[in-house]
Amino acid sequence: MASIKQGAEAYVPPQTLNIADLEKVSIDMDLKEGIGSEGTKDQFKYMYVEIDKKKYRVPGCVLGSIKALLKKIPALEFVSVIKEGTGLQTRYQVIPMGQKVK
Repeated sequence: MASIKQGAEAYVPPQTLNIADLEKVSIDMDLKEGIGSEGTKDQFKYMYVEIDKKKYRVPGCVLGSIKALLKKIPALEFVSVIKEGTGLQTRYQVIPMGQKVK
């Protein structure tokens, strides 16, 4: 049995990973749906990709930006996402990173 001190030193607080935490993402990755609550009574649905058994949340506005990019760059393969701000002030910018060669 571990002591409180050992438990405290080993403790890693849960954190929500975000697609912006990744350097580059393939848009062909499987998109999954999860249900969360973030400490509230109300549950909500969210989209995520899974890499190395870690879930990376994909905000709806990022999906909308990728949709717009695909209209102009149908052969798009990879994107990078920049996240600025926190909470309701969070903004995302999606940058095209590569496309399929015809």
